[in-house]
Amino acid sequence: MPARDPDDKRRRLLDAALAEFAEYGIGGARVDRLAKRAGTSAGLVYTYFEGKEGLFEAVYDAIVEQAVAGIPIDADDLPEYAGRLYDAGQQYPEVMRFMTWYGLERAGRRGVRPLVAASMADKTAAIEAAQRRGTVTGRTTAPELLALVLAVANMWQHQGEDVRGLVPAAERRRVVVESVRRLTAP
Repeated sequence: MPARDPDDKRRRLLDAALAEFAEYGIGGARVDRLAKRAGTSAGLVYTYFEGKEGLFEAVYDAIVEQAVAGIPIDADDLPEYAGRLYDAGQQYPEVMRFMTWYGLERAGRRGVRPLVAASMADKTAAIEAAQRRGTVTGRTTAPELLALVLAVANMWQHQGEDVRGLVPAAERRRVVVESVRRLTAP
C-alpha cells in the first residue's frame, strides 16, 4: 500500500522540501508547511531526516546524486557538458534556487559534503585525462577549468534581469557553449 511505503514518504518529503527550501531557504522554511505539501506528518521529518537541517542536507545530496547520474561529464566535450548543465538549470529552476539558498546558508562552513568531494575529484581526473590526450587545453589546471565550466554553465541563473537582459534567452545556451569552447580548446 503506497500510503505506508516509507520510501514513498521519504521521496515525497524530499520533493516537498525542495519546493519549500527553494522558495524560502532553510530559515524561512516551515516543517509543518512542507509536511502538508508532502501529505505526511511533520514528525516524519524528524524520523527520516533528523529535523529541518538534516532534510536540507538530504535535499542537497539528492540533487548532487541526480546531477552526477543525469549529467555525466564528457571531458573531451566540455562545451556540450556545460550546455547540458545549462539545460538542466533551465528545466529545473527550483533546483537552481535551492542551490543558491544552499550556497548562502552554508557559506563559510567548513568542509565539502563527501558526495560532492568525490564528484569533483572524478570530474577533475576526467579533465586531467583529457588534457593528457590533448583534447582539452593544458594552459589551465583541471580544477581551474572545472570551476570555470561550472560557473559559465550556471551564470545566467545567478544574475538579475539587468544582466540576463543583455543576451536574449534564445542565445544564452549558445553563449555558454561557445564560451566554454574558447576556454577549453587545446
